[in-house]
Amino acid sequence: MELAVSRAALCPEFGADVAMPAQSAALPVSRPEGLATDAEPACLGHDLGFRDYEESLKIQDRIVARRKSGSCPDCLLFVDYPPIITLGRGGKRDHLLAGSEELRERGVRVYPAGRGGDITYHGPGQLVVYPVLDLNAWYRDIHRYLRTLERCLVETLSDFGIPSETLPGVTGVWVQGRKIAAIGVRTSRWVTSHGLALNVNTDLRYFDLIVPCGLVGRGVTSMAAHLGRPLQLSEVRACFTGRFARAFGRSFRAAEREEARH
Repeated sequence: MELAVSRAALCPEFGADVAMPAQSAALPVSRPEGLATDAEPACLGHDLGFRDYEESLKIQDRIVARRKSGSCPDCLLFVDYPPIITLGRGGKRDHLLAGSEELRERGVRVYPAGRGGDITYHGPGQLVVYPVLDLNAWYRDIHRYLRTLERCLVETLSDFGIPSETLPGVTGVWVQGRKIAAIGVRTSRWVTSHGLALNVNTDLRYFDLIVPCGLVGRGVTSMAAHLGRPLQLSEVRACFTGRFARAFGRSFRAAEREEARH
């Protein structure tokens, strides 16, 4: 039986002694006592800050290549985006509801993405996380990997008093029938890339531009919309990191200055 762990224990403080982009909060330097041991594999946190989508993918590709070669441990990449729409490998162009003029007026760009899944939106106020994990050292099971990511999100939402669920046959996390988190991943030689997006303080009006994840008739929501107040994105990030490290048996720490060079 899983022991109950307090929200405070799962949300480590953010350190300020790690060089990070000026617009981004520093990552947790260590995990709380009792949730990790030196025997657990390391997982480095890289805060990419506010980035152009194509630039972030180039950084992600370099880190994936290093993970494949064994020159770096597992990583969690955190990134903040301007308003963008990405289309996965299984995406349908007709799920983009806006024309080029409307997209230009609203300052939204559209990018093809090498991940699984359909169409989705990324933008300010969203927690975007790209795990780069070698599943050879965990379980070589994509279904299990996806379900574990979903569980991390459900537990994170529970830490903030938001009950959520998963639905049979679809990937992601839902609150009262509305999607609050999307997941789209890619694996190559069992090393993962891309990942998840959790709506924290997201402006949900941007989802009117698409059929979110290609699911007709399904709404979207955010943590802020459900709670009726904005949240600190850094606090949500810290809670997710603790839940992730626990679920995957990783000892999490922020990348040092040299490790953070991409």
